[in-house]
Parts: sequence; C-alpha cells; structure tokens
Amino acid sequence: MPSLTLEAATRIDAPPADVWRVLVDFAAYDRWNPTTRISGEPRVGSRLTVGAGPGLRFRARVLVADPGRELRWLGRLGLGGLADGEHWFRLDREADGTTALVHGERYSGLLVAFAGGRAEDASAYEAFNRALKDRVEALAAGPAVPPGRSA
Repeated sequence: MPSLTLEAATRIDAPPADVWRVLVDFAAYDRWNPTTRISGEPRVGSRLTVGAGPGLRFRARVLVADPGRELRWLGRLGLGGLADGEHWFRLDREADGTTALVHGERYSGLLVAFAGGRAEDASAYEAFNRALKDRVEALAAGPAVPPGRSA
C-alpha cells in the first residue's frame, strides 16, 4: 500500500507539560490557530472531529494520549484503506528544560498513489508548530505589564 510521511519539528521554550496543556485545550484553538479546529476528548479510544483548512473535516480515533509525551490519532476517508492518516505530536523534554516537538502524519491508502507530486508538503505542520510555539511561549511569559506600571 502506498504511503507518504510528512513531519516538522521545532523547539519550544517551555516544559512538555506546558506544551501539552495548550495542545489538548481544543476549545481554545480559535485563539491561536487560524486553520485547525478539533473537538472531542484527548483520551485513548475517543473520537475527535478535526477540521483542517477550508472544507476538510473528518473523524479520528485517538490511539495514544500520554500527557506531556504524545498525542496520536488515526483519521480515515471512507471505510479505511482509501486514504488514512495517522497523525502525531511527540513532546520530548530537552536537558535545558525546553520541549522538542515533532509533529507529523503518515498517509496511506489507494488515493496516496494518485497524489503523486501534488502531495502536500510539510508547510501546514510547520505553521501549526509555529502557532503552538508562539502560544505556549506567550502564556509562559505571563501577562504584559501596562506602560507606567511595575510588575
């Protein structure tokens, strides 16, 4: 069966627990993420509804929900085997206390063979990573102090 894997990584200046809190707070995505919407619970076996970009919505089953370490789900187009996507976020604590985030997806199924060179690149994953990084780091920095006031 043909497959395609896309992946993007970034470093976030916060511990994995902080990154996890923002990553699984699906209700707050509209505050920081312009393209992705998720509803459901980040629990193994639960169903998520994922909206990615204009007009693309699908249901996914959570495969892994290991707080502070990994979130992984499997989405299917049709009955399965036509186009499946196993999506993941891996969080690794670095020695300096930051988080290495690896975000990707492995597409498989009959339609992957027809995607050919038109297959999406990792730019959507990179954009999500940047938005997540910005949100987590802004929250870690705390509220801004208005001019003329001391912290």
